[in-house]
Amino acid sequence: MAKWACVVCGYVYDEAEGDVDNNIEPGTLFEELPEDFVCPLCGVGKDEFEEVKE
Repeated sequence: MAKWACVVCGYVYDEAEGDVDNNIEPGTLFEELPEDFVCPLCGVGKDEFEEVKE
């Protein structure tokens, strides 16, 4: 499972945790998020996220 960070505001989407506040189940891969997914903090689209390299 990977983590993806919004390059605009720094919000991190963790695939292992999902985003229960926005009805995204734990274990949902970033690629499986709907195309209209937006950052819950600043509203930018998936194209403004980068995979976090650990």
